[in-house]
Amino acid sequence: MSIASTNPTTGEVVQTFIALTSSELDTKLALANRAFTTYRHIGFAQKAGWIHKAADILEARKLEFAKLMTLEMGKPLLSAIAEVEKSALVCRFYAENAEQFLGDVSIPTAASRSLVRYQPLGIILAVMPWNFPFWQVFRFAAPALMAGNIGLLKHASNVPQCALAIEEIFQTAGFPTGVFQTLLVGANRVAEIVKDVRVKAATLTGSEPAGQSLAAIAGHEIKKTVLELGGSDPFIVLKSANLEEAVSTAIAARMLNSGQSCIAAKRFIVETAIATEFEQRLVEGYKALKVGDPMLPETDIGPLATDRIRQELDLQVQKSVQHGAKLLIGGDMQIYSHTPLAKGNFYPPTILSDIPKGCPAYADELFGPVASLFRVADIDEAIALANCTPFGLGASAWTTDPQEQERLINDLEAGAVFINSMVKSDPKLPFGGIKRSGYGRELGIQGIQEFVNIKTVYVK
Repeated sequence: MSIASTNPTTGEVVQTFIALTSSELDTKLALANRAFTTYRHIGFAQKAGWIHKAADILEARKLEFAKLMTLEMGKPLLSAIAEVEKSALVCRFYAENAEQFLGDVSIPTAASRSLVRYQPLGIILAVMPWNFPFWQVFRFAAPALMAGNIGLLKHASNVPQCALAIEEIFQTAGFPTGVFQTLLVGANRVAEIVKDVRVKAATLTGSEPAGQSLAAIAGHEIKKTVLELGGSDPFIVLKSANLEEAVSTAIAARMLNSGQSCIAAKRFIVETAIATEFEQRLVEGYKALKVGDPMLPETDIGPLATDRIRQELDLQVQKSVQHGAKLLIGGDMQIYSHTPLAKGNFYPPTILSDIPKGCPAYADELFGPVASLFRVADIDEAIALANCTPFGLGASAWTTDPQEQERLINDLEAGAVFINSMVKSDPKLPFGGIKRSGYGRELGIQGIQEFVNIKTVYVK
């Protein structure tokens, strides 16, 4: 499988890499296994010092790392800088809180002493995606390393330079050799790694098929997994909402990372009483978006990460239109063919309305700058439509009515519900989904406790 940096803005292949041989992979696994025998006993204070140093490196070199992300997967530069800063934030969060999160918990019983002790599992494989090439890795690595585990990173094959840069950050920060390693291998080698007896668990952020494959292999080996998969997140706007704030947030929530985010708002479900005004404002907001070179600070929307992703997105849009959906703006992949953007993977900001059930835009995940717009009569219809998807990652809902807020919090089928705010991840809060969006949690106290042995201790 090809492992290469290809600039999605120009189509230029920047650098190619040779995948690890079986012998080289085994050497890395052996190194990781040896590292665990000593690293597991290192105290929280020492590990926190190294994690804080990693955060220092991220902050000091944030422009360098941001440019690397933009080069490899097309993220607008300002967004990439923010991602590096957030990666430093999660490092500091776990450096400061891991000891408390994993401290012994005494539980009174008939014993003279009984408690719960949290201990590391060992080598954890992280299969990570290209869309947030630093954040996704650091939100796994910071808690995993603070818990005393060893990290192996199998990153997406289109961001190998990011993967190697992350390994270098941990090495420079002072972590012992072998505690965190990048594995330059294709997806076809994941099964081999998961099956290795030295690997104790795995986490994956990515597509539903990738999650199914990893879970099946790990299930056969009886190994713990955490999956964070796709989403078709609803963005509900009821008539009592602050419409101006809802529209501006809707645009930001959909266009995050040029629309390539699992928790991006994808289905806008608007109460009929305000739907026409919401639609008009949304279209005007889309028209104002600047599509272009992601290295330029004025760019809002950069290219999609690969041409295959762009082609798949366009196919979903065209199928939806063929089924009767109405294009309010965008939807023409050839719009940039005679412009300086012609060589890149650019797709225009697009809005679909009047979407019939059964077409891709109704409930599937559209991974790019495409919004699906629905009108509903009331909150009952809004909740029913929001839940009418196989996914259940996040949901955003807008209303100033306290009773409606509680109803939405209780009845929306999602791992996270945000009221009058866009869905986002925060190191302090658990992050993850239900249904086909995956299982398990990252971040918060729950995230660091996913990959530990929750050991019961009973002393008579």
